[in-house]
Amino acid sequence: MISQEIKDFLDLQKLGYVATVSSDGKPNISPKGTIIAWTSKILAFADIRSPDTMKNLQNNPFVEINVIDPLLRKGYLFKGQARIIKGNSQFEEILTHYRKKGIKSPINAIVLVDVSEVSEVISPLYDMGISEQEIKSKWKKHFESL
Repeated sequence: MISQEIKDFLDLQKLGYVATVSSDGKPNISPKGTIIAWTSKILAFADIRSPDTMKNLQNNPFVEINVIDPLLRKGYLFKGQARIIKGNSQFEEILTHYRKKGIKSPINAIVLVDVSEVSEVISPLYDMGISEQEIKSKWKKHFESL
């Protein structure tokens, strides 16, 4: 389900968005800079400062995660069910992975997402015949001008 191509993509992208729902039905979207493909069926992200996300997942484990390349305007949408882990060997293994990648922030817990569905997200600009290089160039210029 999570191919090597998707894993490589996630390793390059430094920001994704996790969508959860509160106990009173309100949506919550939270940016995450630690989304990784842990296995071919499981994503992981760290709870660094995610009180609403964690509370929501305790009440409702269903989650959507969107990771997009900001220059290419392409990426992936993942749907699945989350599990929160802390203080076990798997937590320590993933924590070690993050530390080796240079993440120094305190990590309160790890969220594992059992992915049930993966779909590509592609900008409608591609439907208009605009090339990947043109789109990348446009957005690169945009970000450089900030």
